Amino acid sequence: MKSIALREIKSFFGSPIGYLVIAIFLILNGLFLWVFDGEYNILQSGFADLSPFFTLAPWILLFLIPAVTMRSFSDERKQGTIELLLTKPLSVWQIVNGKFLGSFLLIVLALLPTLIYVYVLYGLGLPEGNIDMGSTMGSYFGLLFLIASYTAIGIFTSTLSENQIVSFLVSVFLCFVFYYGFEGAATYLKGFEDVISSIGMDSHFKSMSRGVVDTRDVLYFISIAFLFLSFTVFKLKSLKS
Repeated sequence: MKSIALREIKSFFGSPIGYLVIAIFLILNGLFLWVFDGEYNILQSGFADLSPFFTLAPWILLFLIPAVTMRSFSDERKQGTIELLLTKPLSVWQIVNGKFLGSFLLIVLALLPTLIYVYVLYGLGLPEGNIDMGSTMGSYFGLLFLIASYTAIGIFTSTLSENQIVSFLVSVFLCFVFYYGFEGAATYLKGFEDVISSIGMDSHFKSMSRGVVDTRDVLYFISIAFLFLSFTVFKLKSLKS
């Protein structure tokens, strides 16, 4: 598994993909949070608060993570190396987990530089240090679980087609449905709002953003990631047979 993950990371940084993903994520967040006028501009809000970042980041990652994962197995199938990969002395689960870990770590690397936002806001607060660290750390923690879920979905969709664009589009669609789709549907189903919205990622991410890490939210994200990784293993086994 470790060898697969390292190979994935090396392939990301052996081409412009890894650098491009990190650059796009940081540039887009930087522009919306510090440059562009609007509701996401932290300097214009008058509060030392990172909530605009945690509102914006899931939507940027919704497109960025599928762009990273779309090649995971699609490229292997297109190049005809999927059979060679599956004959390695590794279980299908180890191969899938290696691919997942490589993509997950790349996105986490893109996330790490944003910690400087916490340092900047800590200094801008009146008085200095007037920032809700509990909520901020809870939001970062929630974002890691959201990234894991998006990545698992993207890894699964990369097994569905040899065409990377198809894998990307299906991944974006599924990530959107699980992040916001249920929340949106809940507004039309009166009396079932809480039940329907609890199926989606948005309500669980918001819950963790309050600074209270509930085991139900953690188990939800772990279940989503495990479910789609299981789908990936099932699909690969069907290709192997």
